[in-house]
Amino acid sequence: MSLNAILDVDGTLVDTNYHHALAWHRALHAHGHPVQMWKVHRHIGMGGDQILDSLIGEEAADADGEAIREAEAEAYRELIGEVEPLEGARELIERLRDAGASVILASSAKQEEVDRYLDLLEARELVDGWTTAADVESTKPDPDLVLAALEKAGNEDPSVMVGDSVWDVKAAKAAGIPTLAVLTGGFSEAELREAGASQVVESIAELDFEPLFAESSKN
Repeated sequence: MSLNAILDVDGTLVDTNYHHALAWHRALHAHGHPVQMWKVHRHIGMGGDQILDSLIGEEAADADGEAIREAEAEAYRELIGEVEPLEGARELIERLRDAGASVILASSAKQEEVDRYLDLLEARELVDGWTTAADVESTKPDPDLVLAALEKAGNEDPSVMVGDSVWDVKAAKAAGIPTLAVLTGGFSEAELREAGASQVVESIAELDFEPLFAESSKN
């Protein structure tokens, strides 16, 4: 047996978390919800269908959510040109493929955003598949995104999630797979471990998959 590597994209492979925080911050303020930036950042990694309930409450989200999400999308479109791959991102994918893993990129972003990230990473021909917003009904911390990625892997091999936020860890845990976490999303090691991450390192270049490959080879 081999390994399915489910790789989160935003904040793990591409450096977008603070761009998203700024876009949500601008959209919220524009619609009369002055949520401070640090509070916005604490929720980055959640999907757009859940982040507003958490930040401004269900009643306000029901009233203003559609307009805020549209404003966030417009604000992020103005920032996406500044997004860069995180150091070692493509190398990580290559390393996993060379080791025999199936690699699925897990994102609930819009198709056009995922297309841009695939181009930035030069990953279209390198990975086994990817997800977009169209593949999930309920986003992180619900497990739908991870389950959709596992479905795209199309096998029963052991699986692992690689992510940067507590929401990644919680979604993977709900889907029944472990998470290797990185600090590039702005969450602390303590937070990621408390959420259930089995490994936390500073950057993706430091991730150790050897125990997982060794375990999968026994099965």
